[in-house]
Amino acid sequence: MIPRILVTALIIATISAFSFQGNPIHSLVSELHNLYQVDNLALIDSGSFSAQVSSYDTTGGNDDGFSGKYSFISRNEDSTLVLFDMKGPGVINRFWTPTPTDDTLDFYIDSNRPGFSLKYMDLFSGKVYPFVAPLCGNQIGGFYSYLPILFNESCKIVIRAKKTQFHQIQYKLFKPGEKVKSFDFNLNMEERESLKTVADLWNKKSKNIQDFYKTHYLNLQKDIELSVGKSIPIFELKSGGRIRGIEIEPISALEGSKDLDLKITWDNEKIPAVYCPVADFFGFAFGKESMQSLLLGSEGKKCYSYLPMPFDQSVKIELLLRQRGTTSKKVKLHTTVYYESTKRTKSEGKFYTQWGSPIMSEIGKPHQIANHQGAGNYIGTILYAQGLQPGMTYFFEGDDSTAIDGEMRLHGTGSEDYFNGGWYAMMDRWDGKMSLPTHGALDYSLPFCRTGGYRFYLNDKLSFSKSIYQSIEHGPSGNLFPVKYTSLGLFYSTMPLKNFTLPNNQLTAIYEPDTMYIYPQLMDYNIFGNIDIKTSWKYGTGGESYKFSPGDESWIRISLKEIPKGKYDLFFDITNEAIGNSFSVWQRQTSISDWISTYSNLESRVRDKFINEIDIQDFQNSLTLRFKNEGEKRSLLLHRMMLVKK
Repeated sequence: MIPRILVTALIIATISAFSFQGNPIHSLVSELHNLYQVDNLALIDSGSFSAQVSSYDTTGGNDDGFSGKYSFISRNEDSTLVLFDMKGPGVINRFWTPTPTDDTLDFYIDSNRPGFSLKYMDLFSGKVYPFVAPLCGNQIGGFYSYLPILFNESCKIVIRAKKTQFHQIQYKLFKPGEKVKSFDFNLNMEERESLKTVADLWNKKSKNIQDFYKTHYLNLQKDIELSVGKSIPIFELKSGGRIRGIEIEPISALEGSKDLDLKITWDNEKIPAVYCPVADFFGFAFGKESMQSLLLGSEGKKCYSYLPMPFDQSVKIELLLRQRGTTSKKVKLHTTVYYESTKRTKSEGKFYTQWGSPIMSEIGKPHQIANHQGAGNYIGTILYAQGLQPGMTYFFEGDDSTAIDGEMRLHGTGSEDYFNGGWYAMMDRWDGKMSLPTHGALDYSLPFCRTGGYRFYLNDKLSFSKSIYQSIEHGPSGNLFPVKYTSLGLFYSTMPLKNFTLPNNQLTAIYEPDTMYIYPQLMDYNIFGNIDIKTSWKYGTGGESYKFSPGDESWIRISLKEIPKGKYDLFFDITNEAIGNSFSVWQRQTSISDWISTYSNLESRVRDKFINEIDIQDFQNSLTLRFKNEGEKRSLLLHRMMLVKK
């Protein structure tokens, strides 16, 4: 049911007064243009102020919304909560939460009376125009809205509830005196057309350069063969212009390793603007293709980048294949570079990336994604993360943090939250790779204790005048969880890079752990017969525990396809209890254990119950649990399984 929209004649008159006194510089149309006119990414707007209000724990703990203690600015006399209160002119670019409710949000725009009201959930549900997909939605556990909400003098958001939990509200303040057409719930024809243009582009499944650039451009295609230790320029120009696109194919030649590097140099600068593994630039997660964002990723047979890259005097784009031992590996590729001769303007920055891949996170310090001095726009983060101790991905409890011009402006509520996700290790939330136009999950694996995400800033690009510092924590508090991070920060700047990290085989090796845990909550299994299943979080295992209560002749077959081939010692983490059932473990038709009883008068957890050695191969990559019929309703309480490589 669509809620009633509260718009008073007074507010309409107020909005009209602010909207049409001269030509506004900022409007819904101009803000929507930033979501599809990608050339705007390079335009430097150092006079604006980018920041965020969020529910993060200001004491440095991990209560970023669980209790609701830090989830509001102030409480009104009627117990409603103020989430946002800012003086204008400005715009809310992004609204995120993993915990929307049916409580009502009141938006006060340039007035002390609500301009419009709607259910919190309907910011994201797609049921209330103009808050519609794909600018608003939920696919990886986090609910997000990128519909710009502009205000000329002020904006306050109040939730009619006594408690609310997680949220992030990102906003931008314009220069004082700049004219703004404040948000009006009733869109005019031009605004509707702009919204449709964004939706049409974002909904396209295939990625093509023609969708972004209508002006005349040229292209240079090459078929190349790379030998180890060699580099080949795929494009070089001795005059100013701009790169419109880069395509590399086939994808299959890039999977499995990260020994092929991309190097881009503008205007003979001493430090390359881009120097990183091709796989990391195009969003390959741990050797496999993954990212399919609007402007960067891999799709079909090709890797693609349609990020605008203006330069002044020259450009050189190279591919380099690093030496790996004595191998004589060769890589055959087809490359296409789209370009034109229009030089960089004074109002544009040049494109840069900072790649980082330390062997291990530094205890007590967050992982640095970007650290740059100069004016510019921060426009994207790609992050790959793998825990260096087996178990749950606790390192993803870490918050992101962004300092602009030396001031901390944005502080997040958790790592998957930063990528518009929510609730890692939960089915149909942050549980596997999922690509959306501006953000997504690159991977999620509990056995490998690894994940990754990406996020691009379009209309919400972070403008800086002096410096940008982007980092992310590892762990709930204290930056103590050991983790291997690989990151790529993307930005435009008027100043070149001062340093860079040179990729090498040690930094780019894909880590494979010796010990892997399989948690029931994301376990791939099939049930034969009648088995009742109940779940619980109370046992402190790091994940959900599953209680299997079998009927007659009941089996569970568990897939091990995710586990690399080889020999392992198999352990079960179970609980013995008064209703404990007996079970045995099989590989296909071969029994690998005797009957194992979980019956006990006293409840006790058995963390490392050794089952047997198992050999995982292509045609032997599953386990089957068979239950004994013991004449009454009994259960197996399974917390997790552990595989230790021999």
